[in-house]
Amino acid sequence: MRASSPESLPAEFLAALRPASSHASEADHAACRAAIRTGSRSFYAASHLLPPSVRRAAYGLYAFCRMSDDLVDEAESGAAPGAVLRLDARLARIHAGHPADHAADRALADVVADHAIPQALPAALIEGFAWDCEGRRYATLGELCAYAARVAASVGATMTLIMGVRDADVLARACDLGVAMQLTNIARDVGEDARMGRLYLPLDWLDEAGIDPDAFLAEPTATDALRDVVARLLAAADVLYARSEAGVGGLPLACRPAIRAARLIYAEIGAEIARNGFDSVTRRARVGAGRKLKLLTRAALPLGGGADRDAPSLPETAYLIEAVPARMPLGRPWWDIPGQAVRVLEMIEALREREGTGRETA
Repeated sequence: MRASSPESLPAEFLAALRPASSHASEADHAACRAAIRTGSRSFYAASHLLPPSVRRAAYGLYAFCRMSDDLVDEAESGAAPGAVLRLDARLARIHAGHPADHAADRALADVVADHAIPQALPAALIEGFAWDCEGRRYATLGELCAYAARVAASVGATMTLIMGVRDADVLARACDLGVAMQLTNIARDVGEDARMGRLYLPLDWLDEAGIDPDAFLAEPTATDALRDVVARLLAAADVLYARSEAGVGGLPLACRPAIRAARLIYAEIGAEIARNGFDSVTRRARVGAGRKLKLLTRAALPLGGGADRDAPSLPETAYLIEAVPARMPLGRPWWDIPGQAVRVLEMIEALREREGTGRETA
């Protein structure tokens, strides 16, 4: 009988050949759980429906995302690019298996190793933060979706790998969900962002509505024209929420309620914005605990509808999906000590170069 090649073995079998990493301690996992509990009540509520092993990895992923976002936001305007460079270097250490001395870094290092997360996915998130540092604005919905692909779809794709699924069609639907959630966040935070000098709404939509971007930032006002733009953005999100449902059926049965819950809760934020008359300048939409509980209960049932699972991905998220190998790679054997040592030395040299670049540009 001909022996099977590694590429032909089932992903589950290959995963079993990869020893579980153990960078993070129980205290690290507790810190990551606390980060999500205080940083995102909606995601924390939905996470309770995940299987324990998936939930722990999700907390590690979220904690790194939250920490990264906070570091960039809290940096002085001139120092923010340096913060992004340092995050890039920390990500390189994580993928080299030598995370920085921080709970989130250690937890993500375990996630990356145990689930074969391509570096392109978390790197996309950090690229999105770099775009924020530039104060980038987005001329079209497509450009805004490219931003959402980095700061949200990359996380959705990573979560899909954590749940043990590497199918390209399921990944495409996960990216749809991530982009939809980010569009909802943008619609909710229009006023808050404007008061911080940030504007994410598509510039061509603002132009069509007769809104001058700089005048709006100088004096944020919930005009009828602005409400129409917010409604339009939420309509675009709703299309993607519907598309995303087709991919939930491709996830493990135990994981589906949590993902449906996240989708339902975020979509409900959009519904609350609508109930507020699409005023996201003077009001902030919130989903109360009672409503969340009802949505968590509803999440146990399929929602129905949606696009086919094999519908084309958004052009803006295609590169994330293409970065994911269809099967779990074996990686270097644990006994290949010389090979591992060479890899570590390469990463140390790369870090030195990055740190030197960071000092020059800070």
